[in-house]
Amino acid sequence: MNTPQSLGAPELQRWLERGDPIQLVDVREDEELQRARLPHPVLHLPLSRSAQWLAALEQTLSRDQPIVVLCHAGIRSWQFASWLIEQQGYSAVWNLHGGIEAWSLEVDPAVPRY
Repeated sequence: MNTPQSLGAPELQRWLERGDPIQLVDVREDEELQRARLPHPVLHLPLSRSAQWLAALEQTLSRDQPIVVLCHAGIRSWQFASWLIEQQGYSAVWNLHGGIEAWSLEVDPAVPRY
């Protein structure tokens, strides 16, 4: 598989409620994360600052647990998830379809939309 799998917000919520061992990666900018965030711990890897975290990526992201990447609408996260698979050799990678926007609309309206 050379592209990330798509994951809907309700399905991610079920994974989180079950306590499935997943790594949530948020690639949005600091301001976006402050505006709206998942009510779960995330690894914040803003794409604009990749030079700061890229060298430590192998130590930061485990290959032994699934990775779910999110952004505002699901486009940047899909690009990053694709890069993880194609360029870095990660295999269990999902993209949160619709991003934090879908989470707000479909799972938790308390998470602000922007």
